[in-house]
Amino acid sequence: MAVALSCKGAAQNRRETMFARTERLLLRPSWPEDAQELHAAIADEGIVRNLARAPWPYTADDAVHFTAQAHDERHPAFLLMLRTKGAPRLVGGCGIGDLDGEAELGYWIARPYWGLGFATEASRAVIQIAKTIGHNKLIASHFTDNPASGNVLRKLGFQSTGKIAQRQSKGRGEAAACAMYERALDGASSEPRAMLRPPAFGMREQMERLQAA
Repeated sequence: MAVALSCKGAAQNRRETMFARTERLLLRPSWPEDAQELHAAIADEGIVRNLARAPWPYTADDAVHFTAQAHDERHPAFLLMLRTKGAPRLVGGCGIGDLDGEAELGYWIARPYWGLGFATEASRAVIQIAKTIGHNKLIASHFTDNPASGNVLRKLGFQSTGKIAQRQSKGRGEAAACAMYERALDGASSEPRAMLRPPAFGMREQMERLQAA
């Protein structure tokens, strides 16, 4: 897995953007032109009801709003693009959120790609990114009626805290029981540090080269 930190330039308020390439995926930030494809992938009640922050119904305007948000280098959000020889396909999302001051891992996968290991593959890359940007712990959770997500978290080295908390879900329109997990991030990751570099070309071109690699 390759992880890189790339500067986006003055036009982007000098923010830095993380991206990663795994065996099958390119993790990259969203752009406004992704809104239509994002809406098509996530506008599924079976997905949204297992997320805390996404509303249901998930509208085209929700996708436009999401893709227009400023990128937060401490809490990055990524689209998961399947690396194919043709046009890349959006298969889900993964990132680090802020829950009451703690860094929280979150992910979702579009229904056609369930059961293929993409959540685990993408989350491993995001865990490396979390180390790179200085987080020393990640928390995560899943609604108790979605035990498959707990299987993913345990594969990733998360430990159950033994706590069940009520958490509001915009997708369900109510609070629901969540099983809580955490994972300590011991030491800085050496792998991403070797990949830190300024871009030799524009961000879009850089993403295209990573996609094709």
